[in-house]
Amino acid sequence: MALLEDALKGNVLTSVAVGVGALMLAPIVVPIARPMIKAVIKAGLVAYDQGRIAAAELGEGYEDLVAEARAEMGSPNGGTEPAKRPAAKSTS
Repeated sequence: MALLEDALKGNVLTSVAVGVGALMLAPIVVPIARPMIKAVIKAGLVAYDQGRIAAAELGEGYEDLVAEARAEMGSPNGGTEPAKRPAAKSTS
């Protein structure tokens, strides 16, 4: 940017020439640049969606770990090993 600022400093004719050149090239550059800009936006949206999915899966895994830890804390043996279920009585 400093190069452009130095080129345009104090010289009105150069500034006008750059402006006119930009206006003349706009119809050529815009149709070429539009698909590239659209592709960049699409890539950004895909990256955002993938990041959101990864964050959701990470959150689910964390919630599962917390639920397991709470279940172990509530077990009668203090959470050192899984609680043993009493054997079912047969009704026959």
